[in-house]
Amino acid sequence: MATLAAIDRPQNARLGIVLMLSGIAMFAIGEAIVKTLARDHAIAQIVWARYTFHAVVFLAVFARAGLVRQVRTQRPWLQLARSVLLLIATGCFFVALRYLPLADAVGVNLVSPLLVTAFSIPILGERVGIRRWAAIVVGFAGALTIIRPGFGTMHWAVFMPLGTAFSYALYQILTRIASRTEDARTSLFWTSAVGVLGTSAVVPLFWTAPSAFGWALMVATGIAFGLGHYLLILGLERAPASVLSPFIYTQIVWSTALGIVVFGQYPDGFTIAGAAIVIASGLYAWRRQFTGRAVAPSAA
Repeated sequence: MATLAAIDRPQNARLGIVLMLSGIAMFAIGEAIVKTLARDHAIAQIVWARYTFHAVVFLAVFARAGLVRQVRTQRPWLQLARSVLLLIATGCFFVALRYLPLADAVGVNLVSPLLVTAFSIPILGERVGIRRWAAIVVGFAGALTIIRPGFGTMHWAVFMPLGTAFSYALYQILTRIASRTEDARTSLFWTSAVGVLGTSAVVPLFWTAPSAFGWALMVATGIAFGLGHYLLILGLERAPASVLSPFIYTQIVWSTALGIVVFGQYPDGFTIAGAAIVIASGLYAWRRQFTGRAVAPSAA
């Protein structure tokens, strides 16, 4: 079996963080657009638009640089797996956005960085000690605080962001693995191509003719998410996922602000408390990753 050639990229944590923050801001904008579109269009149609116009943007921006060279991959199965995971995550989250306030959907999804830590054990061979496992458990308790099962106000859609969190955590880890040997544009192409092919097979069953404004929003959705994921991939090329994961929590700030300004949706006490628990748990797990290494790797 041939050895894959690793791409020698300079690591720059600060640049990686800036790229991650910029990508997260684009995601929040895209989510607000999706919630607006969901009033009049099926989720399958919105997911199709997100991937189709993502692909159009990719072709428009990168075609001059030699498309065939950019889309050729050394690891097709890895690219396929990460692209399918992102498609699943997108579908689950868009369903949640139809029924839930932005802050609630994002708050539950914030367990994703904790899941990155958990999945890094079997996939990346990392060691996670009892304290970080405790943080993961507490983080899930925070997500349940937002979901609040048994309180009589729970909507079935609150479980959809959990599906997003699981899928997206695996996507992040596979993206980091792919970035060792693959160009960001290659990963971005596969992400869009798999999404377009998968959604195009089912979208005729759900199609509703959009207005001119609806078309504009669909194009904007593809641009926002396409640019967001490109920035995310670039960030993961410059810094490890374990360093960048905590900055995903800034999404709750953007989503809360957009929920208030655009939709007039204010988060309730359960959402605020649950999001705070999840964020605190994630930041603790992240901190233990580095302090544990400095003192005793198995004590984290």
